[in-house]
Amino acid sequence: MLNSCRRIHRGPRGCAIVFLLLLAGVACASRAQSEPGFGSLPAPSGLQSVDDWEKRFLSHWDVEHAESFLPASTSRDSWQFYGLAYGIDGNTAMYRATGKVQYLDRALLYVDNMVSAARDSWSLEGGQFRDEYRGWSSGHPKSLGLEVPLYESYCWRYVTRLLRVIRETPELYDNARYRGQYQHLLEFSEIDIFEKWFQRGADAHIYRENTHMASHWASIAMDLSLMTTDAARKERYLEVFDRINRGLPNHPSCLRGQLGAHPINAAASFWSDEWGVHSGPGQDVSHGNAVVGYIVEAQEAGMEWTDEDVRALIVTLDSIIWHSDGQYARFVDGSGTGDGWFNDGFMKLGRYDADLQRRIETHSTGRNTQFFGNAALNVRLLSEQSTH
Repeated sequence: MLNSCRRIHRGPRGCAIVFLLLLAGVACASRAQSEPGFGSLPAPSGLQSVDDWEKRFLSHWDVEHAESFLPASTSRDSWQFYGLAYGIDGNTAMYRATGKVQYLDRALLYVDNMVSAARDSWSLEGGQFRDEYRGWSSGHPKSLGLEVPLYESYCWRYVTRLLRVIRETPELYDNARYRGQYQHLLEFSEIDIFEKWFQRGADAHIYRENTHMASHWASIAMDLSLMTTDAARKERYLEVFDRINRGLPNHPSCLRGQLGAHPINAAASFWSDEWGVHSGPGQDVSHGNAVVGYIVEAQEAGMEWTDEDVRALIVTLDSIIWHSDGQYARFVDGSGTGDGWFNDGFMKLGRYDADLQRRIETHSTGRNTQFFGNAALNVRLLSEQSTH
């Protein structure tokens, strides 16, 4: 089944589109045209097309926007940013798949709302830091009133990826409106996300106690290193990126040290979420999505992780975790019973392998904005690969 992986393109071209205001968010006519030159590519044989996935995406788009993502973005509750992350990722992916800025605009709306709702730490009632960085408190009962790095990093890895799309798409970056949004959101990301948590204590808040939480910061640091114009900041981002990948200062391992050959199939990848542990059952699949999603993004960016790493993860998903139709393991060693939640990372492996993408088309778990957006992007990138 496994085809050789190729380096895939980072992002599509932008487009001009007429848009109207809907439910306080930006939306456009569903059949708006992409920028001339973006191009419609035929899907590889036997796969559903980008248009097919976009139709499914649009059947959920406004409902999830009104009922979930828009309220979360204005809530001032960092716990709600957990679920909002999926809306940002799904809309960014659909923009990359279609070139239609209605999807980019909606993702930007959510981020703009979060940033507008941020408050000085010293003004947050019950906050534990009370410094001059901006942020939000949590509404979760177990962390009520606190500033929580996990909730912010879980969401912000998709914010920095969104910003990279703008930076790497000339039609967007050269547009005054998008350039202004980009610069404003990049400044917030550099100061009130990364610097804030680094200065509050990198060991506690950046170099986290397990693989998936550390991978959020590896992703953010990677993205910021590719965008910042400040040499000192870039050096810091790359330092954090390298330490998480190659040698954590406060734990006995790193992401590279954790991932190794699978005990069942040497062609697959195995890892534990506990630093320095290399025995079963390994990482749970649900949280393992974050690790896989990060590796996919890093491989695309040409930083640290390779085609070989991705091929091993494909075997892990296709042969060990998803061992038969409708049957899923709970852990990456193949044990336990899982729920098949692949949206946040594992399903993104479909953009490297048409046979895996064909299998993902039959998957019934988590068919939402994030699933449909990334399914469309997988097909778009597979189509681009087939033309080279």
